Amino acid sequence: TYRGMPSDERRKRVQAALERVGMSHRMKHFPAQLSGGQQQRVAVARAVAGDPAILLADEPTGNLDSTNGEAVMELLRELHQGGATICMVTHDPRYARHADRSVHLFDGKVVEERQLTAVS
Repeated sequence: TYRGMPSDERRKRVQAALERVGMSHRMKHFPAQLSGGQQQRVAVARAVAGDPAILLADEPTGNLDSTNGEAVMELLRELHQGGATICMVTHDPRYARHADRSVHLFDGKVVEERQLTAVS
């Protein structure tokens, strides 16, 4: 067991997470056999498979096309609706609009902080 979870349960969670990001067909592949975007989607799946209470996401959509980027954002939204706290860094306003709160940094200092109404 890992984290008190039997291996068959872990396998099911991993499979489900990979399906959510469209990567279940690559479950047995090594990272070198995947594109940068595919590696990024697998990283997101790994992060959410453990059902974290807090998720730190640094540019989770950075190497993704718009379709896969929206799929990742939907996955993060569902995780948040389930009670998880998501702290995401992005430079893309399309994905920033999903946030409840926005903090803008410049040269390592907070220059703006806003409470937002997230897009559903």
